[in-house]
Amino acid sequence: MKRWLVHLRAGDWLAIAAAAGAVGASLPLGWHAGRAELAVVKRDGAVVAELPLDRPRRLEVQGAIGPTVIEVQPGRARVAADPGAHQYCVRQGWLARPNAIAICAPSHVSLQLRGREGGYDSLNY
Repeated sequence: MKRWLVHLRAGDWLAIAAAAGAVGASLPLGWHAGRAELAVVKRDGAVVAELPLDRPRRLEVQGAIGPTVIEVQPGRARVAADPGAHQYCVRQGWLARPNAIAICAPSHVSLQLRGREGGYDSLNY
């Protein structure tokens, strides 16, 4: 057994348990981003379309190297097809959370979801 464990008393274990409980309870509150409501499609940084996520639709955007197809279903969106060689944006799959983003770099096309509340991701952390 570790030597430092013998120095912990009942009050120490209670404080550790309370701190772990507080962290566990605060995670959903701090990282709650709400629901995605809008798909924003951009080409070269300019907004091409803003599509509400309330009904199915498809949009074809002429990218730098060919057409990129955006598909929207209620509550989610994805890049269905792109002429890029590696297909990274297509592999992102369905996006459903606010601030989720798929970037088709060779085509200069991006798809980002927005909601009423801002979410946390690597771009705005």
